[in-house]
Amino acid sequence: MKKEILKKLPVLAFLLFAGTLYAAGGGDAPVAAPSGAAAKAAKEITILNVSYDPTRELYQDYNEVFSKYYKEKTGDTVIVHQSHGGSGGQARGVIEGNEADVVTLALAYDVMQIGDKANLIDANWQTRLPRNSSPYTSTIVFLVRAGNPKNIKDWDDLVKSGVQVITPDPKTSGGAQWNFLAAWAFAKEKYGSDARARDFVKQLYANVPILDSGARGSTNTFVQRGLGDVLLAWENEAFLSINELGPGKYDIVVPSLSILAEPTVSWVDGITSRRGTLDVAKEYLTYLYSPVGQRLAGKHYYRPTDPEIAKEFASQFPVLRLVTIDEYFGGWRKVHDEYFGDNAIFDKIITELNKK
Repeated sequence: MKKEILKKLPVLAFLLFAGTLYAAGGGDAPVAAPSGAAAKAAKEITILNVSYDPTRELYQDYNEVFSKYYKEKTGDTVIVHQSHGGSGGQARGVIEGNEADVVTLALAYDVMQIGDKANLIDANWQTRLPRNSSPYTSTIVFLVRAGNPKNIKDWDDLVKSGVQVITPDPKTSGGAQWNFLAAWAFAKEKYGSDARARDFVKQLYANVPILDSGARGSTNTFVQRGLGDVLLAWENEAFLSINELGPGKYDIVVPSLSILAEPTVSWVDGITSRRGTLDVAKEYLTYLYSPVGQRLAGKHYYRPTDPEIAKEFASQFPVLRLVTIDEYFGGWRKVHDEYFGDNAIFDKIITELNKK
C-alpha cells in the first residue's frame, strides 16, 4: 500500500476565516508610556514568531493585542510576523537559518532540537517560563461528517474496514505525533501490551489514504477536498471547523482516552541576542500567561493553563482521560528515539504497509 506524502497542500477556502480577528476579552489597565524630556525615543521593533499550523488565528489576534499593550507600556511599536507549518518542519527551518525571535511549537522535542542541533536555545529553556513553558494545552479528538455516518465512537472504530482516517505525517507534523501516541496509548490500555498497540496503530495507518505535512493541510484535505470519514484533529481545529465553517456540516467525537498535548514556547537566545530583541521576545511570551493572553487562548479553543482562567472556560471543553508524555511514555527524547526517529517504529510500520 503506497502512501502519498504531501509536503504542503494549498491553503484553500478553509483559510478564508483565518484573517477574521476576534474581539479581545479582558485586560489589564494600560500603563502610560513615558513622556517629556526624560522619555526615550520610541522605536519600531520587528520580531518573527515561528509556530505550527493551527495557531494562525490565535496569534493573529494575540499579536494585535500584545502590540497595543507593549506600546502603552514602553512607547515602542512592535510588529510581529508569523510563520506557520508542520512543527517539525518549522523547527528544521530555524535550525537551517530561519531567524525566529520566538518559537511557539507543537511539542517540546521540536524546541529541544533547535537547542541541540543549532545551539540557539539555552538548555534550561523549559524552566524560564511557567508550567514548563506551556501557556496553553490541547488534546486530540475526532472530526466526522454531520450525522457521523460511519458511527465512529472511539479509537477502535478507526481500524474497521471501509473507514478512511485523515492524519498528517509524524515526520513533519507535531500534531501527527500527538495523534499517533494517543492511538498507541488507547490500544495499550485496551489490549495490554506494546506489541498489541503496535498492531493496532499499523491497522489504523492502513486506513490512512494520504499523509499531509501538517495539521492544517490535513484539515483542508478533510474539509475542502472531502477525503476521509474521520479527521484526527487538534481540539481547537475541530472547534474551528464546527464554528467557522458552519454548524451542521461536522460533528466532534470525543474518544474515551486521549493525550494531553502541551505546545511549548521559547525565545531563541542566539537570534534575539544578536538582533537586540531579547527583551521584546521575553515580554511577548510572558504576556501569554497574563489573564489577557490566557483568555485569548481559551477564546481560540486552547485550554488555558492558568487554573483560575481555565475555570472560566471549563464548560467549553469535554472531560476525558488524558495521558501525558512524561508519565506514560517517558519523555520526548525517549519518544522520538523509539517512535519517530529514522528507522524507528513509525518508519517500520510505513515500510511494512508499503510492501503490501
